[in-house]
Amino acid sequence: MNECIIGIGSNINAETNIAEMLRLLANDVEIVQVSKMVQTKPIGKLKQADYTNGAVRIRTEMDMKTLSFYLKQLEDRMERDRNQQKFGPRNIDLDILIWNGTIVDPDYFTREFLRNSAAELGFESNS
Repeated sequence: MNECIIGIGSNINAETNIAEMLRLLANDVEIVQVSKMVQTKPIGKLKQADYTNGAVRIRTEMDMKTLSFYLKQLEDRMERDRNQQKFGPRNIDLDILIWNGTIVDPDYFTREFLRNSAAELGFESNS
């Protein structure tokens, strides 16, 4: 069984979209714990709403590549617009941050809210 922490973000109907994503995710993985959600300012120059960010700790039989593909499918199912700019609005954004105790997303090091959410879910980084 693999355990990971997935970063969650949304700035379009965030409360509704995050709740729906967690409901859908629970159909295919074991949700261990969900962090509190925090408001963050958008990155980049595009004028847009603040983000709601957090993380979810899960257990799954999927390997990392399969889970990553699954998360992209989940984003698509929730009608994420992949034509948006890199730091544009998102109805849902899901990224594997930590896989079996190893940090796999470099954004972890540059975004305090990711580190705080992971710590809330029990991850202790030595970096």
